[in-house]
Amino acid sequence: MMKIFLPLRQHVGSPCRPLVEEGSKVKKGQLIAAVEGLGANIHSSVHGKVASVGENVIEIDAFEDQPDEFVKLSDSDDHMELIKEAGVVGAGGAGFPTHIKLQADLQDGGMLIANGAECEPILSHNTLLMEENPEIVVRGLKYAMEITKASQGIIAIKKINMDAAMSMAKACKDIKNINVKFLPNMYPAGDERVIVREMTGVELKPGQLPIEAKAVVINVETLKNIARAIDDRMPVMTKDITVAGRVGYAKTGHVFLDVPMGMPAGLYIEKCGGYVKPHGEIVLGGPFTGKKGSEDSPVTKTLGGILVAMPFPQHNKKVGIIACECGAQEERLKEIAMSMGAEVVAEKKCKRMTDDGRGRYRCDLPGTCPGQAETVLYLKKHGAQAIITGTCED
Repeated sequence: MMKIFLPLRQHVGSPCRPLVEEGSKVKKGQLIAAVEGLGANIHSSVHGKVASVGENVIEIDAFEDQPDEFVKLSDSDDHMELIKEAGVVGAGGAGFPTHIKLQADLQDGGMLIANGAECEPILSHNTLLMEENPEIVVRGLKYAMEITKASQGIIAIKKINMDAAMSMAKACKDIKNINVKFLPNMYPAGDERVIVREMTGVELKPGQLPIEAKAVVINVETLKNIARAIDDRMPVMTKDITVAGRVGYAKTGHVFLDVPMGMPAGLYIEKCGGYVKPHGEIVLGGPFTGKKGSEDSPVTKTLGGILVAMPFPQHNKKVGIIACECGAQEERLKEIAMSMGAEVVAEKKCKRMTDDGRGRYRCDLPGTCPGQAETVLYLKKHGAQAIITGTCED
């Protein structure tokens, strides 16, 4: 019997309130935790029995027999209400509740941008979705445009992903106000401010949201979930993921579409042929912004990648760290240094990082790294013999 773990917080906001008790049977698609305040509903991804209800997670024993049937959403004709009921969030990693984002008013020239950048290197599940099922992305985009009253829709794709671009262009060729436009082949092309800059020419300052440029940016998998909520009355129960790195399918990695949420990462490493030795840690997410995980780490609404890394090289040097919004932050860089056997003696942020006015440091020009000579000299002065950095280009 497979155990799945559904965290009560898979979104920006507060944890959801459990609606089930230990020992109760649940069906696929059943609402098991409700949003309170800012957040998104959580539904069971399997037919099973609740093993435990904790403060942060619901554990379910999945039955061996898993029929395709699921508990459908209400018969409401209110598209926004269906999106909220379905628990749709930013599937690209941000996890912001989509029903909140779609409250934006884009009439009189506003733009709805489908983010198909596949921002992080190695990840390829968004690209495969656009290649194999462009119609569902277009349907979701049309619904989002109707809700926000957007005048035009743009599908933003990197030039390198030409097959996906051609597939999307074919799917929207008869829709006058939806077009495909290209992003540069760079990281972090999927950053909202980079997308707005490239698609509209508006340079947003740190802390400014796309709405300042009369735009809303939504990930293509999120658009798929919008279409499913409205067309099929389907709640968010699955996630598209890429598994790659030191696994059996190492050369290309492997994409799994519609993985039931709560499934353990180790299962999909096994499905990729297991580990290639030697191997290091499991990274959840992309190589730049991912976090250390384990075989038991569950697939969530925001998980995009399960990457098996090389072992860390061992250096007992004194190191300095440079944190960047587009990559690893101080906590992650210190974790890497510790895994290498190094001692962190000094730390700095990339000089493009500025306070956005709310205590969060953001890059003032994402995608364009400055020279770090001054920062490196500072770290060297404080005893650093080597540098560990998370900057996007240098």
